[in-house]
Amino acid sequence: MSALPPTSSPTALSTRLVHGSGHDSQHGGVHPPIHPSVQYGHARVEDLIGVFQGTFKGGFNYARQGTPTTAALEALVTELEGGLGTVSFATGMAAIQALFFTLLRSGDHLVVGDQLFGNTASLLGTLEGFGVQVSRVDTTRADSVRAALREQTRMVFVETIANPTTRIPDLAGIGALCREHGLLYAVDNTVTSPALFQPRTVGAGLVVNSLTKTLAGHGAALGGALSDTGVFDWSAYPNLFAAYRQGDPRGWGLQQVRKKGLRDMGGTLSSQAAHGILVGAETLQLRLQRCSDTALQLARWLEAHPAVARVHYPMLPSHPQHAIAREHFQACGSWMLSFELREEAAMLPFINRLQLPIKATGLADTRTLIIPVAPTIFFEMGRAGRERMGIAEGLVRLSVGLEDAGDLQADLEQALRDA
Repeated sequence: MSALPPTSSPTALSTRLVHGSGHDSQHGGVHPPIHPSVQYGHARVEDLIGVFQGTFKGGFNYARQGTPTTAALEALVTELEGGLGTVSFATGMAAIQALFFTLLRSGDHLVVGDQLFGNTASLLGTLEGFGVQVSRVDTTRADSVRAALREQTRMVFVETIANPTTRIPDLAGIGALCREHGLLYAVDNTVTSPALFQPRTVGAGLVVNSLTKTLAGHGAALGGALSDTGVFDWSAYPNLFAAYRQGDPRGWGLQQVRKKGLRDMGGTLSSQAAHGILVGAETLQLRLQRCSDTALQLARWLEAHPAVARVHYPMLPSHPQHAIAREHFQACGSWMLSFELREEAAMLPFINRLQLPIKATGLADTRTLIIPVAPTIFFEMGRAGRERMGIAEGLVRLSVGLEDAGDLQADLEQALRDA
């Protein structure tokens, strides 16, 4: 199940997406097959031993640690991120959990952005209960991260675009700071995806992607991934077990993540879901371009509407980090935008009047999704916590789909008339 042969090296992303996941070499199918087997046998017991000990590459033993189908997906994500390797997970949150719980120990210190996805913020509270110290800082300024560093700091974690406030960290500045101090720099690339941005270009050692979102793109498969970019020097990282300090040091970190996150914690992606994500990924660039174009059109229109107090969208010149978005995220910005109505009480009636956007959680579906943020995905945080994160009580998140931009704008217009 190989990708494009070495003699053919297309650079266009759309070509690589269509051909990069391999094919069925046995029967000629244009898609890689689904491998549902749990056990994988070997002709020689020495090869089975080699799989267990990590000396026999490309072999499989038990599906909890991966299958040929998940391996094909991991190879594609690795290529898209320009990295060394990838471990896939059942969900994006499973990937983030593995990042923290396999590489951090009690007494370690973690620096994160103070505006993070609600579930990630909740997980950090759990992590603190296990003895990891967490500092939440304004990552739009690398100096804020520098001021938070301690002797016990092991990792800095940021999101490329905060969900749902769309705030963007000083990606390059934090990367330089982490290089200076030898820190592991982990970036959640979900909202941008590797089609818009490769975090390795700013020094990230590990990259998280919720494959459920942009790569799968149809709201029909859950998945997550953690990719090693090859930037970080694992030989100096103190939290790796001796069993994984074998061979090339570049593979030590991801080996521990796979063994602990999949074998021990069981956050395994199924072959069926991996196949669905592979098929969905073929249209990633087309979907992303179309949805981002529509999102920008809607963001401009909403910003000028008298019923709207504020629009959060990185490609608007009014966005505080617009220059960073233009520098790092290519021509299109994101399929996600959020906005606040002038009258908070008008928010729920406005959403109920909409006909096209589906009232549902989730992001990057082919259909436009809408949700009031405060009473749903950030409800557990409480009003004071939302205020600290810059989550307005009247904030509405819109995940723009593939519908016609004019149809979406007309629907928003009729729903805003009485707002």
